[in-house]
Amino acid sequence: MSSLSAEQVQGLIRAGLPMAEDINLCIDRLDEDGVLARVPFHNKLIRPGGTLSGPTIMALADAAMYAVVLGRLGRVEMAVTSNLNINFLVKPKPVDLLAAARILRLSRRQAVCEVSLYSAGNEEELVAHVTGTYALPL
Repeated sequence: MSSLSAEQVQGLIRAGLPMAEDINLCIDRLDEDGVLARVPFHNKLIRPGGTLSGPTIMALADAAMYAVVLGRLGRVEMAVTSNLNINFLVKPKPVDLLAAARILRLSRRQAVCEVSLYSAGNEEELVAHVTGTYALPL
């Protein structure tokens, strides 16, 4: 595990990706098991039909993967998403959206990650499941 804290990783992401400020991205936990990231509920994140928008869900998943990579490797701001697969499973509740991310495999050139997304207070029911790969700078 790197020497970066959850607060430091959150700061790096918010500094490098201004949209993270727009959705109020929070990194709640960063440890050897992975990352817990959060987007606090706000009405501006709702799409027609009364559910959280797909782009919000995908943004949180991608940010959580980036956070777990930064948490493991330190300041590798030039790591980039090279693949993201998402399965939308159930309609999110109008509450905070949480993402638990972990690294499945780490090599010199890439990090393969998994993210489970769920509504706050309902950890048993996944909103979405994501796998993705981050290309790492050489």
